[in-house]
Amino acid sequence: MIKKKNKKDSVAKKHRRIRVKISGTAEKPRLSVHKSNKHIYAQVIDDTKGVTLAFAGTVEPDLRSKYQNCGNIEAAKEIGKLIAERSKNAGINSIVFDRGGYIYHGRVAALADAAREGGLVF
Repeated sequence: MIKKKNKKDSVAKKHRRIRVKISGTAEKPRLSVHKSNKHIYAQVIDDTKGVTLAFAGTVEPDLRSKYQNCGNIEAAKEIGKLIAERSKNAGINSIVFDRGGYIYHGRVAALADAAREGGLVF
């Protein structure tokens, strides 16, 4: 009998493959994206120190009250703008984008485009 793979395992496998090639430094930290059915999260990470420099997610109370459904493209755009603003406040202008094993489409692409519009270079 052949064992079926589920989507979560295949995303994790892709993410491990990506992380071999992508790493964040102090000069150019990594913007990591994670999404679930209800929420989307983004964090800027310095992998050399293992420190999160900035975080934004739809679980924050002001965003939860703003959107009826936090798992949509509009919420992802808002998170992209918010992570760009918080990164700028932390003195970060240039990043490496880590899509987290997800396809660069829909919410992930909307977050990335909004972060670029917010002034992050990647």
